[in-house]
Amino acid sequence: MYALIYDEHYLERPNKRVISVHDNREEAEVALDQRRDTLGRKVWECHTRVVWTEKTTQAGDVLGPGEYKAWRPGEKIPEGETYSDTD
Repeated sequence: MYALIYDEHYLERPNKRVISVHDNREEAEVALDQRRDTLGRKVWECHTRVVWTEKTTQAGDVLGPGEYKAWRPGEKIPEGETYSDTD
């Protein structure tokens, strides 16, 4: 399952709190956009990212190192930039 996790990228805090759980990446990306809009911040300022986990989890749970990955095994990973930094 896909999950949104709160991740400040601090090495001394390896456990990540689950914000929400989703059946597919598209739903998780929509939830990430909604969180960004609610907080009124850019994606990188929200300290939130989409991950894949095989662990049964729910919002409020904690995922530790090795319990999640950036991409689902076998999932097509986009190559190159997904968003242009120019207009």
